[in-house]
Amino acid sequence: MAFRGWKWLFLVGRQNTFAKAWRSRRGGPPLRWKRCCHWSAGKSLDPEVKAFLEENTEVTSSGHLTPEIRLRLLTPRCRFWREKPDLWPYGDPFWAIYWPGGQALSRYILDNPRIVKGRSVLDLGSGCGATAIAAVMSGASQVLANDIDPIAGMAMILNCELNHMNPFPITIKNIINSEAGNWDLIVLGDMFYDEQLADSLHHWLRKCIRIQQTEVLIGDPGRHQFLSHSIRSQLHKVIEYSLPEYTRQENNGLTSSIVWSYQPSNSLEN
Repeated sequence: MAFRGWKWLFLVGRQNTFAKAWRSRRGGPPLRWKRCCHWSAGKSLDPEVKAFLEENTEVTSSGHLTPEIRLRLLTPRCRFWREKPDLWPYGDPFWAIYWPGGQALSRYILDNPRIVKGRSVLDLGSGCGATAIAAVMSGASQVLANDIDPIAGMAMILNCELNHMNPFPITIKNIINSEAGNWDLIVLGDMFYDEQLADSLHHWLRKCIRIQQTEVLIGDPGRHQFLSHSIRSQLHKVIEYSLPEYTRQENNGLTSSIVWSYQPSNSLEN
């Protein structure tokens, strides 16, 4: 299937391009997309792009760790599961896959609402927005979703509507290496797929913790780039989830996903 070719490109090759965009702060919007860096409830959506996404994704809540959350994703019943990837008119649709790290984070938040209740939450590299949606469902006082792909921003708004909630604010700026925001909790899933990006995340997250005492939770199924990075020694394993069979097939046989608490020692800053 063509989509299986996409999965391989996502996991091995084309993520490098995405990582460079995070590092350079240049995640330029696709054609026909109005430039903006922030959305909130009531923001008008490009009707042409909206119609395309609705036509070429499937609303699903099965095969993942969070059946409570409905999402628009690429599935075997979608046209672009079979079409050549180059025919997709926008940037690579990383947001159209519910990655295992994000699934673990979302499941953990739904099962433990005290983690976010009454707190401000930043969902970094939000993708489909599932973890941000889980935070809203669990009573977070403020949620900001961040992804450098403008199409992901639209997909998140559609996914909020599917789950009967007003869209949370969304920013498509690259905020890594920016000033540390005053967030109670930062969550990020499946972001450690490139060494340079991992280094930037490591430094920026440490700064957020040191300056703002921010709590950081990371979701990752144990990819090599994550486990081999120096950040690994500063992580505490919170919980591990067995992945549903469908998600295992989507991710080359990965069987579980883990939520980690990032707790760097002060000595690293020195």
